[in-house]
Amino acid sequence: MKLSKIAQACLILSLSTTSLISHATPSAESNDKQLNQVVDAGTQINQSASQSQQRVNTISEQIQTKLQQFKTINKEIDGLTVYNQQMNTQVANQLKELDQIAVSMEQVSIIERQISPLMARMIETLENFVALDVQFLTTERNQRITDLKSMMERADVAISEKFRRVLEAYQVEVDYGRTIEAYTGLIDIEGSEQNVDFLRIGRVSLVYQTRDGKKLGLWDNASKSWKPLSAQYRLDINKGLRIARKQLAPDLIIVPVVQNSAE
Repeated sequence: MKLSKIAQACLILSLSTTSLISHATPSAESNDKQLNQVVDAGTQINQSASQSQQRVNTISEQIQTKLQQFKTINKEIDGLTVYNQQMNTQVANQLKELDQIAVSMEQVSIIERQISPLMARMIETLENFVALDVQFLTTERNQRITDLKSMMERADVAISEKFRRVLEAYQVEVDYGRTIEAYTGLIDIEGSEQNVDFLRIGRVSLVYQTRDGKKLGLWDNASKSWKPLSAQYRLDINKGLRIARKQLAPDLIIVPVVQNSAE
């Protein structure tokens, strides 16, 4: 059976189309595979870039931390430099002081050798002064001198403390000359020992009055004895005793005064 020309043409076209499809299908699959490979490669590159960026960030943070530490250490170094300069200056001054102390220590032994005889002479002078002075608080003042002599023989008392005690005794004697004082004591009056009130006004006047107020006396330092005193001074002496005992406000009083050889 013979085909018409139109049928032959359609058959030829059909066969050509089938042939083209059979040849085109393998080529598309190949392109998809290549595209997937490209996408995978891009993904790997992005992941690698992300990891690299993370490493860069970490390194950058470490660098910033090290930089801050560096700046902090530099500040500490600057502070230590200034501190060392100050310490060097202080050390130099302390070395000078040590030299001065060493010189002073060499002189201490010399001073100690000189001050001990000086204190002995001061105590002796004070003892002579008390013996020549107006005879008030005799027991107390002599006991103070005895204590000073005993202290000078003690090895457990420093030289400075001994000198302080001697100066203190001198200060007490100085204060006697500018104070008023009332105290009681025993005195021999006409062969009879009696308890009397003493009134001391500085070192210019030392008087007594018996408890009954009948007898008055004045210390005469020239003769080292008590002299009878006129009764006209009784009121002033009583007033002076009350002033000395702080029982009366300070006021003008009239008392006898004698020239003392110790002055």
